[in-house]
Amino acid sequence: MVTLLIGHKGSGKTKKLISLANEAVTKSTGNVVVIEKGAKLTYDVTHKARLIDTDQYKISGYDVLFGFISGICAGNYDVTDIFVDSTFKICSKDTEALKDFVGKLNVLSENAETNVTLLISADMSELPEGIEAEMAVL
Repeated sequence: MVTLLIGHKGSGKTKKLISLANEAVTKSTGNVVVIEKGAKLTYDVTHKARLIDTDQYKISGYDVLFGFISGICAGNYDVTDIFVDSTFKICSKDTEALKDFVGKLNVLSENAETNVTLLISADMSELPEGIEAEMAVL
């Protein structure tokens, strides 16, 4: 399942992600992965979660991020949750590309039995119709 945490800058999305990631670690029977741009969550996310800085791996763009997430799922069959902070900073603010990305992630998350949560810095009205994901507006 793919979940989008939507809200403008300063609306509490990252705090919510930290809370969800730390909660997932306590409930998960597998591994939890948090993907971020820059190493800013190091002291907020529990050390039991795998924290990945996209800058270290030169990840930019929806296709590259999708390939990276696919690789995480392929290499670790026991990943239960993946959280992506600052999706638009990692990829772009191209909402049509986001729609395609979410569609591919839905298929991947179902096949890999992994929950994926994306933080989106935007207003609901800015997102294209037809994005198939659970939405949480902050």
